Amino acid sequence: MKQIKFTNGAGKLTALLFLITILLTPFVVINAGERGVLMQFGGVQQTVLQEGIHIIIPIVNTVKKISVRVQKQDIVSEAYSKDLQDIFTDVALNWHILPEEANVVFQDIGDEKDVVGKIINPAVEEVLKAVMARYTAEEIVTKRGEVKSGVDNLLTTKLHNYHLGVDDISLVNVKFSPKFGEAVEAKQIAEQDAKRADFVALKAVKEAEAKVNLAKGEAEVNRLLHDSLTNEILERQAIEKWNGKLPLIMTKDAPKLLNMSELLKLK
Repeated sequence: MKQIKFTNGAGKLTALLFLITILLTPFVVINAGERGVLMQFGGVQQTVLQEGIHIIIPIVNTVKKISVRVQKQDIVSEAYSKDLQDIFTDVALNWHILPEEANVVFQDIGDEKDVVGKIINPAVEEVLKAVMARYTAEEIVTKRGEVKSGVDNLLTTKLHNYHLGVDDISLVNVKFSPKFGEAVEAKQIAEQDAKRADFVALKAVKEAEAKVNLAKGEAEVNRLLHDSLTNEILERQAIEKWNGKLPLIMTKDAPKLLNMSELLKLK
């Protein structure tokens, strides 16, 4: 019986020592949407810790947690168009650290705050300046989809070199200087005036053409009438209009009635 008690005591001691060992053994928990950058005596290791529990060696190892979730960054940038107009753009960028390269990002750049300050903001401003310079201010408005595509492609390539991924970029608001707005308004007014003047001029031309055509038509009618009025027609018209009374011709002697043959000779 004493031997059994000794065995039970040894088992409890072993269990206690195991529990103490577990409690004293350092470990780190990598949460969802994170990666762990493993360091040994301060040097970044190639191993990237995935989500879950990881045992580390005290003093020798430390771990830096890096978020690999999609993050949003709002940026306000100023650039110049091809025709040297001031362009003010509000940009909303969704980006993330490439999960398998979190250790390289931390080693070369730093944590998420460093990534935004050192890489994201300067890259967006540089890309916007490069793309906006390809278009006039008017084209930036009329070809906004093309401008966005250019910014998206260039920025994606640039950030990929820093082990960062671009999920989406939106040109939330594109504004111009007040002078440009005034110039656009003046241009629109000038175009409207020019169109109105063209309409008035065209209307005058059409009216003149109508008058000329009318005059030509009347002249042609008169010509046709003149060519068609022969002596026989004139005589017939005179007979048709005669009221049966012979006209009087005043002579030296006395009034004389003309007969039909004489009347026709007068025509």
